[in-house]
Amino acid sequence: MAFDQQRFDKLIQRLEIFASQQPPIYRLQVAFLAVLGYAYIFLILAVTVGLLVGIIWLMLTTKSSFGTSALKAVIVLVAIAIILVRALWVSFPPPTGLALRRKDVPSLFCLVDDISSKLKAPRFHHILLTTDFNASVVQRPRLGLFGWYQNYLIVGLPLMLALPPEQFRAVLAHEMGHISGNHSRFAAWIYRQRLTWYRIEEGLGKGGNESSWFIFKQFLQWYIPFFYAYSFVLARLNEYEADKCAVEIAGIEHSAKTLMNVEVKARFLENYFWSDIYQQVQTDIEPPKTSYTAMQTALAQGVPLKEASIYLTQALAKKTNNADTHPCLTDRLKALGCIPSIQEELAVSAPVRLSAAHEFLGTSLEKFRADFSQTWYEKVATPWRQKYAEVQQSLALLEKLNAKAERQQLSLGEATTRALLTFELDGEEAVIPLLREVINLDHNHASANYLLGQILLKQEDASGIEHIERAIAQDIDIGIDGYQIIFSFLKKQRQDDRAELYQERAEKHYDLILRGQKERSSLQTNDEFKAHDISDAEINKLRQQLSRYPHITTAYLTQKVVQYFPEKPLYVLAVMRSFSFWENNHDADNAQLVDALLKEVELPGGVFCFILNNNLNFEKKFKQIPDATIYQQKIKK
Repeated sequence: MAFDQQRFDKLIQRLEIFASQQPPIYRLQVAFLAVLGYAYIFLILAVTVGLLVGIIWLMLTTKSSFGTSALKAVIVLVAIAIILVRALWVSFPPPTGLALRRKDVPSLFCLVDDISSKLKAPRFHHILLTTDFNASVVQRPRLGLFGWYQNYLIVGLPLMLALPPEQFRAVLAHEMGHISGNHSRFAAWIYRQRLTWYRIEEGLGKGGNESSWFIFKQFLQWYIPFFYAYSFVLARLNEYEADKCAVEIAGIEHSAKTLMNVEVKARFLENYFWSDIYQQVQTDIEPPKTSYTAMQTALAQGVPLKEASIYLTQALAKKTNNADTHPCLTDRLKALGCIPSIQEELAVSAPVRLSAAHEFLGTSLEKFRADFSQTWYEKVATPWRQKYAEVQQSLALLEKLNAKAERQQLSLGEATTRALLTFELDGEEAVIPLLREVINLDHNHASANYLLGQILLKQEDASGIEHIERAIAQDIDIGIDGYQIIFSFLKKQRQDDRAELYQERAEKHYDLILRGQKERSSLQTNDEFKAHDISDAEINKLRQQLSRYPHITTAYLTQKVVQYFPEKPLYVLAVMRSFSFWENNHDADNAQLVDALLKEVELPGGVFCFILNNNLNFEKKFKQIPDATIYQQKIKK
């Protein structure tokens, strides 16, 4: 039973109320569900072994001969038992990263030992250093469902470069809090079960486990999504518990500053640092070989105050949603009793005098930094050179368009291309007048208005709101992000009432998008369909594409009449196909054909493709629609 987002949201909303009103009963139900998965698997195994033992016992004790039928039954049951045991032995690959040794970074191991001891967390078998701006705890069950956990602590070098020692302590305490013995052991156990079942779902049906997936398919397709959804509320509560562990180790002030600093520094690296690095592809044929040294320098200097303020406002504007168990920044700060002020903006933009990387990696930092820089260089070198060649072509095209613009007015397409290339190559300031030229040619140009609106709001020019609203009116896909950009701007301007209006618009728009997605995700025979509006040239191209599939005998193309966002057409491509004598897995073959068609077919809107063979009621409807039959296979004489 897979959950769509609407059903999932409703269940979470109901469980949040139930968990707050009846916490013991809710926890008991979650525990029952956690045990149910094991009970089902071991019950099947026990029944299989019991039948096997019973048949063998009868064969040995009875005087009558069972013959070949009994032997066949024994063989079948032995095979099933082996398959079941294999299913329980799902392999969990170890996480990847640079394995650290105590003798190389003794300070880091001492820190981990100290926090583990205070939180009564299990010891870590491995500490890995990665390139991620993150830290996490991974418990790898070496025996699959039987447990015997191997504990990994994973820390990112960028995170250690970005945070001072006390804030890094808070991060580690939060991560270890998920498996801490000081707080809810039950929550920690459920935390492990969620990860285990998630990995089992990924492992079953792959890598030689196809037969085990077949046996458990019906149960696990219901159980795993339902258990994940039902334990979601507990998992979110566990995040607050983990924050309490951070407070226990680092104090409220450091914990709160850590939450804000992580959000700001993550955005800084993505939007500012790496953006500047990749901008060098315009002038340098080779990528820089000291990227992590440059990162260390940039983070040590601190985030520019203007950017820090923007990033913090954006982070505080986000709302908790059900896409992730992590609460939003604002909710986590409220739980700590912290209300952000201008002082926090100054704190997160301040230079890092002593980073956690210097403190806990010591003299090994230089080696790790060089290794990561070299690895990054080797990874991006080839695509970097390819991008450099593309940039040179773009520069040549931009130079040509600039020269033409001096002689005559450019067409809308040329003006748009010129603006986008200028933005890509020369940045925001240079593109502003060119975007205005595009808008003069097409007042409602979505991408030009959207980009100009963002740039103006970054410059604290409120006229950008009008441009973003104009863009949203033309393109529904940018609605949520567009409203959030306006919301963040107004919050920064202390216009809270206006900001809330745009937050409400974003939520309403999100609801409409969900309704639209649901409307476009399935077809019913009582849906309304109409004739397509595709040109003859495009239909001929589509016919040629369909003719390359020998199994397709007939194809229909219509449009579904949709209630939400009718300006975004949904085309329905329905095909009738033949099957070869030796094809026995029709569902898999149909899915493969639909995937192939969706990748190849290009229409000016969404495309819903399906096989008609088992949906003949649709064919009756489509035959009544003008020009719906677009392809019929020629019968070979």
